[in-house]
Amino acid sequence: MQTTKKQTIFFAQPYDISATGFYFSSVEGFLKQSARVRDAFSLPVEEYEIQFIDGDELDAALFKAIGVHQGGIGAFLGACDNLNPDQKQKIIIAVGECGCSFDLKTGDPDKLDVDLYEMDSLRELAEHFVDEGLFGEIPESVKNHLDYDSIARDLSVDYTETVIGGTSLIYRCG
Repeated sequence: MQTTKKQTIFFAQPYDISATGFYFSSVEGFLKQSARVRDAFSLPVEEYEIQFIDGDELDAALFKAIGVHQGGIGAFLGACDNLNPDQKQKIIIAVGECGCSFDLKTGDPDKLDVDLYEMDSLRELAEHFVDEGLFGEIPESVKNHLDYDSIARDLSVDYTETVIGGTSLIYRCG
């Protein structure tokens, strides 16, 4: 079953309170409608606050993390179409949680120094690390006696749990 992507809808709120804003879903729609907006003195309105109204949860989180403005709406829409969910999550965490800056036009999300795991808990991450051999070779007979909750508490010093777009994630900023 193929899922269709939900259309993203924005609202352009003029900074001039005498002008009326409008809804749009593409750069072309924004440019066309903004060219018609006039203030109380019949002058063209030039500056807008862009608000995310409806669309994919992950795209909404990306919009919030990046802080999209009218000059960046084209790059944002391009990112929504071209980035995969893992790359979007990485940007959201790097910018929104780790304090990194990121330019949607020129940045490469794969170069962000964020370790990201799609897991429900730090205990699950602890079990994953043991299974992957990050603590060295551990015999199966010993694995049954490991205190995974204790390992999870230790991991909580460097790793953080979050939910983005309905997906549970654990991350560490580099």
